Amino acid sequence: MILMSSGAVESVVQLFTAIIIFVFVLFITFWTTRFIAKYQKQTMTSGNMEVVETTRIAPNKYLQIVRVGDRYFVIGIGKDTITMLSEIEAEQLNLKTDSEGDIQPIDFRAILEKAKNSRKKQADKDE
Repeated sequence: MILMSSGAVESVVQLFTAIIIFVFVLFITFWTTRFIAKYQKQTMTSGNMEVVETTRIAPNKYLQIVRVGDRYFVIGIGKDTITMLSEIEAEQLNLKTDSEGDIQPIDFRAILEKAKNSRKKQADKDE
C-alpha cells in the first residue's frame, strides 16, 4: 500500500511539473512574439517605403498601394511576380490619419462575458 501511494504522489508531482513547464513555455512564447511584432512594426513604418493598403483580389493575388518617398504606386503581387501597375497622385488617395488607422485590440474579456451570458440565456430558455 505504501508503494502505491508513493507512486501516486510521484505521478502528481510529475503532472504539476509538466504543467508548470508548459505555462512557462507559453509565457516565453507570448513575450517573444510581442517583442518581434513591435520590432517589425518599427522597421516597416520607419524610412522611405511603406505599404499603405493591401487588397486581396484572388487566393494568391494582391493589389498594394506603396509609398516610396513622396510618390505612391499601385503594384500587383502574384505568387511569383510583382508588377507595377500605375502611379497615383497623393490627392487621389483617401489616406487615414494615424488615429483612424490604428487597429483596436480585441477585448477578450468582453467576448468571454458575452459568450457566458448567451449560454446562460440559452440554458434558461431550455428549462
